[in-house]
Amino acid sequence: MDGTINLLLEKYSHSRRDSLIPILQEIQEEVGYLSEEAIVKVGNHLNIPTSKIYGLATFYNQFRFEPKGKYHIQVCHGTACHLFGAIRIIDIIERKLKVKAGQTTRNGKFSLEIVPCIGACAQAPVISVNGEYHSNLTEDHLGQVLIDLNGE
Repeated sequence: MDGTINLLLEKYSHSRRDSLIPILQEIQEEVGYLSEEAIVKVGNHLNIPTSKIYGLATFYNQFRFEPKGKYHIQVCHGTACHLFGAIRIIDIIERKLKVKAGQTTRNGKFSLEIVPCIGACAQAPVISVNGEYHSNLTEDHLGQVLIDLNGE
């Protein structure tokens, strides 16, 4: 990871503060999340306090501070999904996997993210697991998806 961050920062060798978001986006794209180490390196590179970088990164929900799990679950919370039970879906996932939105399970197997819209409103409620969509979710259907993932 250290080498990847250094290579990315070399790309931005003459950058200033206005490159902060693109740098963070590239690091997350390559590494999967923003580690404390990455934030410190970016701060040193751009001469910005790490508290400012962390403040900016926490403002935008696109940035993660933990690695994604083997199974990254995204729950749509758009209007249609909300009306058709997204809150219940989130509650079930959090309870069964013992994880909160934005977190990864201790064993690194699952991560949970709430997204504003997946774009499958006619099939609400919808989740995506590593890009594979599960639509028209019921509690039973969701339970089976989680059992299948746990059993691999």
